Amino acid sequence: MSRTYFGTDGIRGVANRFITPELALKVGQAAGLVFQRGDYRHRVVIGKDTRLSGYMIEYAMVAGFTSVGMDPLILGPIPTPAVGMLTRSMRADLGVMISASHNPYEDNGIKLFGPDGYKLSDEVEHEIEALLEQDLAPKLAKSPALGRAKRVDDVQARYIEFAKRTLPRNVSLDGLRIVVDCANGAAYRVAPEALWELGAEVFSIGCEPNGLNINRDVGSTAPAALSAKVREMRADIGIALDGDADRVLIVDERGHLVDGDQLMAVVATSWKEDDMLAKPGVVATVMSNLGLERYLGGVGLGLERTAVGDRYVLERMRADGYNVGGEQSGHIILSDYSTTGDGLVAAMQVLAVVKKKGKPVSEVCHLFEPLPQILKNVRVRKTVLDRPPVARSIDEARARLGKGGRLLIRPSGTEPVIRVMGEGDDRDLVEKVVDDVCGLLSDATEAA
Repeated sequence: MSRTYFGTDGIRGVANRFITPELALKVGQAAGLVFQRGDYRHRVVIGKDTRLSGYMIEYAMVAGFTSVGMDPLILGPIPTPAVGMLTRSMRADLGVMISASHNPYEDNGIKLFGPDGYKLSDEVEHEIEALLEQDLAPKLAKSPALGRAKRVDDVQARYIEFAKRTLPRNVSLDGLRIVVDCANGAAYRVAPEALWELGAEVFSIGCEPNGLNINRDVGSTAPAALSAKVREMRADIGIALDGDADRVLIVDERGHLVDGDQLMAVVATSWKEDDMLAKPGVVATVMSNLGLERYLGGVGLGLERTAVGDRYVLERMRADGYNVGGEQSGHIILSDYSTTGDGLVAAMQVLAVVKKKGKPVSEVCHLFEPLPQILKNVRVRKTVLDRPPVARSIDEARARLGKGGRLLIRPSGTEPVIRVMGEGDDRDLVEKVVDDVCGLLSDATEAA
């Protein structure tokens, strides 16, 4: 079945253009109908990040849910992983996070969680999509059965306590100077507070949201500001979250960036030493560097690859029993603690290793040398990949890289582009192959 609304991470698009109040209302109605599964009052928790459009979408979804008889619990600005946690903790039937994650403020999105706190399967999303195409008026609740909305005030404190408990009991952050960049997003209150309560000296940036500045020149997608602040404050480590705090990148004491691949290596190695790995390996996407795969193999761990998207990583983790997984972009999933990527919790695990080793972050978080990896985006029609001449040329390009390299071509799930990624030991060759493929795709589009 084709997907009209849902992408790799919920529904996402330009606010008030694609993500309209009308759509938000109907998503609330459709999801509410799908998750009414018994003769009792049904609850839904609704969180959001700091985008200006969040108010519009939040209230539209409240209207949708109440119109089908569900009781919304409104959380306000809160990280995505907190919504997953609170869905389970508050015994809700459904969880909603209103966010476009790392996208600019003009965009917004709707992420849905089932009663177990996990993101919805493709099958359930298809069920909701089918309802979005129907007239739902006959299915609306009668007047006595309408839902009641309630704002919940203590959710940030709940999440702070949850995050603090993921740090090993014998570990304190005393003596650490930490710069935390909250991307002017959902974690602007909870992340600095949690780190301070654990004993760290905390310096915050990206903690002044105004509705329009989320992810703007700050956060995990723009780490230069964090690097500069770490050097300025002579901090031990910098932590960069994204707009909804489900991903994290680290900056070492020199201001150098540490990506998700290195972070997965750090956590997996530490958990192996502490006998905490459920299985001897890590789940990552096809975008993770070959250097990670080689490193893990060298310490006796495997790497399982999935399609791009943290939901697919999590599905593989749940199906095969892994408890560490993630993406190069910084979605780190530690299923012992969270049902989705959690930037703050992942950072806590890295901080625990730094304290345990007693070494600088630059040593602790550089476990392997990444292979040269080139990623470029091409704005083309996705259908060009289906043409036999294009497919043959891509196969030839793959052969040029040989068995020691990789070439990945995939349409983006969130943008109208095709991503071309190549990696191998010879940087010049990788760059030449990627450029040739990008040119090929552009020419094919122009010829169409």
